[in-house]
Amino acid sequence: MIGAEWIRTSIPQAWQVARLRDHATVVNGYPFDSELFSAESGLPLVRIRDIASEGTEVRYAGDVVPEALLRGGEILVGMDGDFNVARWKGGEALLNQRVCSVRPAATVDSRFLYYVLPAPLGLINEFTYSTTVKHLSSFDVLKIRFPFPPLSQQRAIADYLDRETARLDALVAAKQRVLGLLAEKRRALITRAVTRGLDPRAPLRDSGIPWLGEIPAHWETSKFTWSVFIVEGQVDPEVEPYCDMSLIAPNHVESGTGRLLGQETAGDQGAISGKYHCLHGDVIYSKIRPALRKATIAIEECLCSADMYPLRARDGIRPEFLLLYLLSEPFSTWAVLESNRVAMPKINREALSEIRIPVPSPAEQSLIVAHVQDATARIDSIRSATEGTLALLKERRAALIAAAVTGQIDVGQHAKQQGASHASAALS
Repeated sequence: MIGAEWIRTSIPQAWQVARLRDHATVVNGYPFDSELFSAESGLPLVRIRDIASEGTEVRYAGDVVPEALLRGGEILVGMDGDFNVARWKGGEALLNQRVCSVRPAATVDSRFLYYVLPAPLGLINEFTYSTTVKHLSSFDVLKIRFPFPPLSQQRAIADYLDRETARLDALVAAKQRVLGLLAEKRRALITRAVTRGLDPRAPLRDSGIPWLGEIPAHWETSKFTWSVFIVEGQVDPEVEPYCDMSLIAPNHVESGTGRLLGQETAGDQGAISGKYHCLHGDVIYSKIRPALRKATIAIEECLCSADMYPLRARDGIRPEFLLLYLLSEPFSTWAVLESNRVAMPKINREALSEIRIPVPSPAEQSLIVAHVQDATARIDSIRSATEGTLALLKERRAALIAAAVTGQIDVGQHAKQQGASHASAALS
């Protein structure tokens, strides 16, 4: 467990090292009945995915549990996964299980505590071993030790960090907007290429497919299973030769790009339930939560999880073109509408088998694929540079906070220098 060893620098002599349990209480979320989750009625219900947001995905239509009642500004900690810390930006809400609220006593400034907590929680996360999802307990949180300056200095540090992190956060938000625009440009590029082709002067015709619209007049349309074989029959990942094969799951695939982020063997993942056997060149498509647009091409013989479909292109359609089509706007729109008909968003095999898709000639598919690969490579170059800048900004933010809350920055002197600078600017 993390004690005071995370404070790697010496703190000012007048400061103390305090235990969180002596200056705050930790309130655990409540296991609310999912049968009473609602889209419209009741109080907002804060789950782990919501802690950094201003609102929630669902509400709770049952009785209010007073102990789990939140108000704006509370410090929230996600107790599964990465143990993220956030200040609740919404109003009155209910706190769901696996999230806790850290409520400071009068001896500690709430904003100061918010800035202090990510560092020790990050180390707890780093040193917590788990083969699946990491878990945190309220006892772990209460054992945290942290730098404890006088209250007036806590407030001065919090004021300083509010100003400085606001500047950095504005830069981060600008870079994130750039990434969003690049992702939008990629989607539009792919959609245009796989539904209209590369010749803007080509005559169009109604495809006869409501969610697709017009396509080039010389293109054919095909029932999905005429052009694509949806692999059936699951295999046992615990037996040879499957146990040593790579296993691709939805979390290994980047949304919207077709990029494979990583993979593990079936043995590494402790896989025991049936998986699909994929061949090199199969397109692997996530059938759950299709709004995420997760699809990739198998670069070797492998397995994929039962949450995915291995799609084997038949003669007349290139796997790379099929992948692009699965990532396109019209197909994704159809998939989302179709999946919303069941409780867990999911595309069933029968619905996928029956839809019709556009099929240009193999030669034209090759031209489309080459064009998209070239254009997206330029987009990815810009994205990579933007992500690099974004990572540096986040590192700068974390370093600034760490230095301030351990007394390595004289925030009083900094405020004087800033005031003198503003005064000089006003006189000039």
